[in-house]
Amino acid sequence: MDAARTPGIFLHQYAGLPHGPAFEDWRGRAFGRCGLDIGPSHGDSIDCRLQVSVIDNIVLAIPEGASAQYSRTQSHLADGSDDLVLIAAHAGLVRVGQNGHTVELTPAQMVLVDMSITGTVGHTDEDRFTTIRMPRRALLDINPRAEDKLSQVLCDGAVAETIFRYHALAANHAPHLDAVGQRLTAQHMVDLVGLLLGTDAEHASRARGRGQAAARLDLMRADVMAALGRNDLCLAEVATRSGLSPRQAQRLFEQAGTTFTEFVLEQRLLQARKLLGDPRARARKISDIAHSSGFSDLSYFNRAFRKRFGATPSELREA
Repeated sequence: MDAARTPGIFLHQYAGLPHGPAFEDWRGRAFGRCGLDIGPSHGDSIDCRLQVSVIDNIVLAIPEGASAQYSRTQSHLADGSDDLVLIAAHAGLVRVGQNGHTVELTPAQMVLVDMSITGTVGHTDEDRFTTIRMPRRALLDINPRAEDKLSQVLCDGAVAETIFRYHALAANHAPHLDAVGQRLTAQHMVDLVGLLLGTDAEHASRARGRGQAAARLDLMRADVMAALGRNDLCLAEVATRSGLSPRQAQRLFEQAGTTFTEFVLEQRLLQARKLLGDPRARARKISDIAHSSGFSDLSYFNRAFRKRFGATPSELREA
């Protein structure tokens, strides 16, 4: 069973034996264009649930299930793809093969592999990983010696953690962005991979300014959006979750043209306006909507709302 949950996000799912018309049809639709084959990683059957998110020129994958092994064989090399793929282990022991050489990854470890040579990686319920597929040239632009790190176990605490969190955020939300937003997200991700590989000082400075800082700002924004209803939400808490001091976090917001307080207020007002215009929330009191959007003072909410939208909450609801 396959489905596109939203433009740019594809869900591929199959459970059963690796043969027969249903399997062949699913394999062709799920893997025909990506240059991979699939078989069991455990036992005789496949149990695969795969989310694929296409963001500009990169592809993020989140595979799950009890038995699936993805292979790049000699027959696939004819497609000419030389993309590079970062495989990140989340749980268990993830075995990655490249040209007859096997690397074993434990949680938080990563490895860079090459689509121009043969390789395999599999998962079970206990052994889980995610992947980032990117054009070779895009990574070499930020790290000219990236190929020197192929098939080596990689682990850099701060950068690796940022990649893990940014992958989860981007895979589920970036496909909703416009073309410019997707391009920036893809560039941030490639920059982070370049930093993980240990680029030179010149490229590292460019990548940190363009990639790590932007990714951390996106993560802080996501944390704010997930906690808008909490009226005790504070900069120190959000900064700590991203490994920053409050001053560093505030600087990132200011570089984006706002402050933490202004960003939180804007998002709360936008959420309240959305709820006020939602027919399903018609029966909710305005005070309840204000509280659920993070406002503890109704008078302040009314003043801020009118200043932002030129109408009171009740006027907007009636309109």
